[in-house]
Amino acid sequence: MKRVLVIDIGGTHVKLMLSRSEKREFDSSPGLAPRPAISQIKKSVGDWRYGAVAIGFPARVQNGRIIQDPKNLGSGWIGFDFKKALRKPVRVANDAALQALGSYEGGRMLFLGLGTGLGSALVWPGHVLSLELSELPYVNSASLETQLGKEELKRLGKKDCASEVIDVVTQLKSAFVADYVVLGGGNAKLLDELPESVELGHNRNAYLGGTRLWQVNPVTRRKKWNIL
Repeated sequence: MKRVLVIDIGGTHVKLMLSRSEKREFDSSPGLAPRPAISQIKKSVGDWRYGAVAIGFPARVQNGRIIQDPKNLGSGWIGFDFKKALRKPVRVANDAALQALGSYEGGRMLFLGLGTGLGSALVWPGHVLSLELSELPYVNSASLETQLGKEELKRLGKKDCASEVIDVVTQLKSAFVADYVVLGGGNAKLLDELPESVELGHNRNAYLGGTRLWQVNPVTRRKKWNIL
């Protein structure tokens, strides 16, 4: 398999990974547009050698192309041609899907990313389905993302917020008939105790998810997972 450069584009940082130990990053910003990002990426990894690229992006991705500008970055991302810009074969997936794929250990897994926003994905053998749970109405007309976000954490405090997260996770696990749930993102670390069949993920799993985008689908035995 070609050596894969994994790029995890976020609202605060753009992380670049050639392995779990070889990592670099640069600051992101609300105004970050694709061309300045590509310029900085090339500058940051100029001495690295790789044959393919996997990108995790914080907005909707369909058939490997971005179809929505993200909330926490600038505009111009929709339909951007990363292959042409980077001059390498490129596969793009939603960032939560990338983390989910890297966290997957079999069965039916629900991934929830409790970070700047609420990322979500469902994985089963050979398939990754990006979910859009963040805008679902929850309590007092607040969205699920708002209810589990940083501002609500400040208002409720760690103990009450942890209780809220566990309640939501338990409901979603049941709703999606998941065998287990993986929690990623910074706010997941607030949980001192986890319910049964719920475990913490890790940011480094994005690297494994990126490499798996280029690996053989375990069901069809063909290259490429089915990213839905």
